Amino acid sequence: MHIVLASTSRYRQEIIARLGLPFSAEPPICDETPLAGETALQTAVRLARTKAQSLAGKHPGALIIGSDQVALLDGKQIGKPGGFEQGVEMLMWMSGRTVVFHSALALYNSASGRLQECVGITRVTLRALTEAQIRNYLTREPDALHCAGSAKSEGLGGALLEKVESDDPNALIGVPLFQLITMLGNEGVEVLK
Repeated sequence: MHIVLASTSRYRQEIIARLGLPFSAEPPICDETPLAGETALQTAVRLARTKAQSLAGKHPGALIIGSDQVALLDGKQIGKPGGFEQGVEMLMWMSGRTVVFHSALALYNSASGRLQECVGITRVTLRALTEAQIRNYLTREPDALHCAGSAKSEGLGGALLEKVESDDPNALIGVPLFQLITMLGNEGVEVLK
């Protein structure tokens, strides 16, 4: 059965590639705007599901992986900053604090209509950072502006972090890989075959 990743994120593609299974990656058809009254958990799950199901018509008979991540601090969802100054502002707000990342995963079997979902929760405590450190980080790691809160743990972003608590370290990068292996197994795809 063909596997499709509904994402253009190179980081998500790298995680899926670790499984050694052939797959393709395509952009999902999805408006990522949170709905009014929706919790971070609900937003992440809805978007992961929507992304996976959005490619079903194009890929009948495929296993489609959708994922989404929503960060939460002080009851507020943290999205992608949209610009350098917004990234500085977000990281200043998050500095020295613990942010909860909700990494939702959906696996949709477009042949049977079966949908499996899970959420990996990661608690990330950032170091107390100065504005100069944050500006230096964003200048040296411009891709971080495409991540929730500009907090990208890969590469230089590791210097922002003081502590990470998670059942699956891959969840922080955007894919709860341990759960994905179980979900694929439920569909008859054995990773260690």
